[in-house]
Amino acid sequence: MRTRLSVCARKRRFGSADEAMAIASEWDAGLRHYRCDRCGAFHLTSRRKGKRVPRSRPTGMPR
Repeated sequence: MRTRLSVCARKRRFGSADEAMAIASEWDAGLRHYRCDRCGAFHLTSRRKGKRVPRSRPTGMPR
């Protein structure tokens, strides 16, 4: 999915993945870094597209 230009303009830019990961580790919000396809820099996001955690089934429910 391509980053919208308006979203890119609002986000903080990091020069490297290591720099972005260092900032993300300071926050306990589950942030991850990604390279922006608009500006080429790294941004942080909390989205987990495609990384769903399976819901647990109640005990006794058939599969």
